[in-house]
Amino acid sequence: MISGLPGVGKTSVAEIAAALMGSLHLSIDAVEESMLACGLPASWRVGVAAYEAARAMAELNLHLGHSVVVDAVNDSDEARQTWRTAASRTGGRLVFVYLVIKDARTHEQRLRNRDRGLVHVGDPTWADVERRRADYAAWSDEVLEFDTTARTADEVADALVSCLDAK
Repeated sequence: MISGLPGVGKTSVAEIAAALMGSLHLSIDAVEESMLACGLPASWRVGVAAYEAARAMAELNLHLGHSVVVDAVNDSDEARQTWRTAASRTGGRLVFVYLVIKDARTHEQRLRNRDRGLVHVGDPTWADVERRRADYAAWSDEVLEFDTTARTADEVADALVSCLDAK
């Protein structure tokens, strides 16, 4: 479960890590984009529904014996409970990964320069990210943290896969 604020590289790292491990990749933003493209109004309920839809897909694949890499902000304990539930229901191993960019200037620049191609979800402003940072719930679970400030997504994914192999 790859977590972190918008713009830290969650999707890029998740895509690469999933490919390296032969895993399924699920992105909350892609699920939410699909829901909004169908005409649902943007709201926190659509966000929750995106988490639940991804959880259901993760559970189906975990039951089949596939590993799953999910990327989502996961800024609340309620959001994190979604993945604890999936792991509990399937007997899957849950590893929380938290990506950060400790240098605020680099984080803001990456956020401004990215183009995810999402029409309906949109991109948050730096002020939005700062608000989310202030409200980001402390971790109660064990978490692997990676600072992506000076590392490429490939480097972070390689390090992540190495850590997972060692567990």
